[in-house]
Amino acid sequence: MTPNLIVILVDDLGWTDLSCYGSTFYETPHLDALAAGGARFTQAYAAAPVCSPSRAALLTGKWPARVGVTNFIGGHAVGRLADVPYFHGLPRNEYSLARALAAGGYATWHVGKWHLGGRQTSPEVHGFEVNLGGCGMGHPPTYFSPYGIPTLTDGPDGEYLTDRLTDEAVRLITDHDQSRPFFLNLWHYTVHTPIQAPQSLIEKYRAKARRLGLDTGAIETGEPMPPWHLDGVRVRRRTEHSDPAYAAMIETLDGSVGAIVGALRRTGQLDQTMIVFTSDNGGLATAEGSPTCNAPLAEGKGWLEDGGLRVPLIISGPGVDPVETNALTSTPDLYPTLLGLADVELPDWHRIDGVDILPAAYGDEFDRGPIFWHYPHYSNQGGTPGAAVREGRWKLIRWFEDGREALFDLVADVGEGADRAAAEPDLTRRLSGRLDDWLRDVGALLPQPNPAPRPSPVPAPNP
Repeated sequence: MTPNLIVILVDDLGWTDLSCYGSTFYETPHLDALAAGGARFTQAYAAAPVCSPSRAALLTGKWPARVGVTNFIGGHAVGRLADVPYFHGLPRNEYSLARALAAGGYATWHVGKWHLGGRQTSPEVHGFEVNLGGCGMGHPPTYFSPYGIPTLTDGPDGEYLTDRLTDEAVRLITDHDQSRPFFLNLWHYTVHTPIQAPQSLIEKYRAKARRLGLDTGAIETGEPMPPWHLDGVRVRRRTEHSDPAYAAMIETLDGSVGAIVGALRRTGQLDQTMIVFTSDNGGLATAEGSPTCNAPLAEGKGWLEDGGLRVPLIISGPGVDPVETNALTSTPDLYPTLLGLADVELPDWHRIDGVDILPAAYGDEFDRGPIFWHYPHYSNQGGTPGAAVREGRWKLIRWFEDGREALFDLVADVGEGADRAAAEPDLTRRLSGRLDDWLRDVGALLPQPNPAPRPSPVPAPNP
């Protein structure tokens, strides 16, 4: 039987933000159960350290640099280097996952965040029959109704957005006539800023933080932010899971997953539905309140270190037995994996970069080859323009400001603390060459030195 497909994509969820991935502060029993009954990937990666490029990669099966969406849409920053241009929407010529599945007979529904352009490149343009909440916004003005989201009607005052999107998804599942399979693209706005949650849950975790001694300072102030528009701002790194409001947002997310599974079970569709759960980039750990921590990984959202790239990935459904796999995967791999599950073939003209990872989910031997990243922008979180490649246990990062390269053994040094480039010159040259070849292949745009002088700091206003 052709399976239903559900993709639950979370915004800014870090690698250790679930109990089943190591958190002892956040509580995620429903996601833990999903992972316990399916495949839990320990070395899955987002295609970029920020959201829009990873979303473009998921829907096209391509590296973001090949699509031309390399930054979060609307983002722009300069520093020692000038910025490079990128598409501010998912190009309409892309043969999206939804278009391919619709051609294969699927009902296609998008619920939640989009951030791949406005009306000209909306979910409806890219093959979704239903769009509830998807627009050009990168985050909601508020998580409590009235939301101010143009593609989602406001609910009763105070209704919580994560719950509302869950209710909409449950309604679609429940009302579906089951005459054809469905593809539910549930892209939650949570856990992106603003960090807001029901007060009762915040109080629950505030009390828990006190019990565990986590209510003291967990933020360390670091170096100045590199981009000019953040002049005077410093990197602020959270050192542990301890933010009560963020923990409360995680619990509402977990409840959403429980509600989706419950709806599938009640309607007799659970055994014929594949569920993929993942995040678009690493956790927000160095700026904007730094609500989470990605330790033992280094840094977080906006960085090319693993804290900005490594994410949870759970695949659960018919034929997937409980397994933990350390197979390397990246966001573009979900495209051919889902099409393979749906038995939908791609047109010959549609070139993709992703690899079907279902063998890894089934516990078989699997090697998808190297993973690449190109992020030629300054982030709002402290990261600087660069590119990277991971092959096996090794990862090479190149920073474009000065051309410096660093090599890390991610098996022996998961926190990327020991640069092995000088000790492994042959390996460094080989991986650097692979990265050069890949950048040429995808047509990557490289930032150039900024010719303008740095502006003087803006004076503080008079009191």
